[in-house]
Parts: sequence; structure tokens; C-alpha cells
Amino acid sequence: MGIWYVACGGSQSTESLKWLQFMQTVATFLLPPIFCAWLWDNNRHPFAWLKMDTSMSGTTAALAIGIMVCAIPAINLLADLNSRIELPESLASIEQKMKQMEEAATALTERFLQADNVGILLINIALMALLPALAEELSFRGTLQQLLGNRHTAIWVTAFIFSAIHMQFYGFIPRMLMGAMFGYIFVWTGCLWVPVLMHFINNSLAVLAFYIWGQNSNADTIGTGATWWLGVISLMITSLGLLIFYRRTHTR
Repeated sequence: MGIWYVACGGSQSTESLKWLQFMQTVATFLLPPIFCAWLWDNNRHPFAWLKMDTSMSGTTAALAIGIMVCAIPAINLLADLNSRIELPESLASIEQKMKQMEEAATALTERFLQADNVGILLINIALMALLPALAEELSFRGTLQQLLGNRHTAIWVTAFIFSAIHMQFYGFIPRMLMGAMFGYIFVWTGCLWVPVLMHFINNSLAVLAFYIWGQNSNADTIGTGATWWLGVISLMITSLGLLIFYRRTHTR
């Protein structure tokens, strides 16, 4: 924060806030896991400790991408159901505060996503898709989940924290389930690059949809409302894809 303030003068411009986002992601989620893994591994091979020293096959990559693309309507359906949750009257003030935070986060995200040329689009993909996918998977699946033991409890506790840290209540459930999906695939494959790829696909699709259709994009409504049945089918296909993943790697 100090480096950003000195370099950008605390400006609230979109460009300045993007630099802040970049530095926070690198300093909070990217570098600490690599440094800690270097300390913890006796041979000083941090990427081996983080399960990044193995590559994924083309079939595994294709299956991971297919599952993530097919899961979009299911994620939208779960997000829609999550948004309908209402807290008790006694917690009305908290609910109002969460709505304000959600609206502020949405407004900032839309500012970041604005792009009038391919160059800015590529910057947005790097900042909002590639960097978060790599950094967050390093912190959550690569580090936290492994420290907790890589069993069911570790996967779900990590997924809960992963969702909670985004501070967006109305997307909490789908984000937690997506985190759990990444966690199980990480355990089954023993390769961190697979959840990194899936995380990247999910984020980059959102960036591309906004670039193509802008605020009029209906990408986040596919699987909701009149198309709820697409969400249900998506959930079934995603579950089938995960079953195939499990059977391909069940010996782990």
C-alpha cells in the first residue's frame, strides 16, 4: 500500500487502482506461498512442494477446460439462489451493509473491465484472470489445503476461506463449491496447474463476455430465470465430468 501511495499518489483513477490490485495480489497471494514453500522444503524446491513441478496431459487440460465451461450455467443458477437468501430481521443492518459492499465491488469490477481496445483487454485478462488464478491457487490449494492435510475437511475448510476472503456474500455458495471442486481436482491429479487452468478459464470468460457485450452481457444469467433448466443440466454435466476425472485418477 505504501509503495502504491508513493508511486501513484493515492490516486483513485482506474489505472492507479489496477496497479494497487496488481501489487496487493502479488504481495499477498503470490510471493508468500513460494517463499514459505522454499523454507519448508528441505531441498529448497518450492515448486515441488507446491505440486507445480509436474505437467498435465493434453487430455487432462481439455477435460478441465470442458468442465469449467460447462459449469458456467450451474454457477449462475447457484449464484441466483444464493442472492435470494434473506437474513432475519434482527440482522437487517448487516444485510444492508453486505448489499452495499456487493454493489461497491460490482461497480469497481465494471470499472476495471472497461476496455476499448485489444491491448487493454489483454491487460485485463492478465490482471483479473491469469494473476488471480495463479496467485490464489498457490495460496489456497497449493499451501493452505496442503497444510490442513488434503482430506475432505481440508478441502472444504480451504474452500470456505477462499470464498469468505472475497467478501461477497451473494456469491458465497457458488464460489465455495467452485473452490471445493478445485480442491478435489488438485488432490486427484496431484498437479496445481489443473486448478490454476480452471480458475483462469472461469475468470477469463467473464472478462471476455464483458468486453464483447459490455454491461448488456447476459452471460451471468444463463441458467437462471426461464433458462433454469440449463443450470440443472449444467450441474449434471459438471458432476459427470468430475466423476470421469475421479475415475481417471482414482489411484491417488
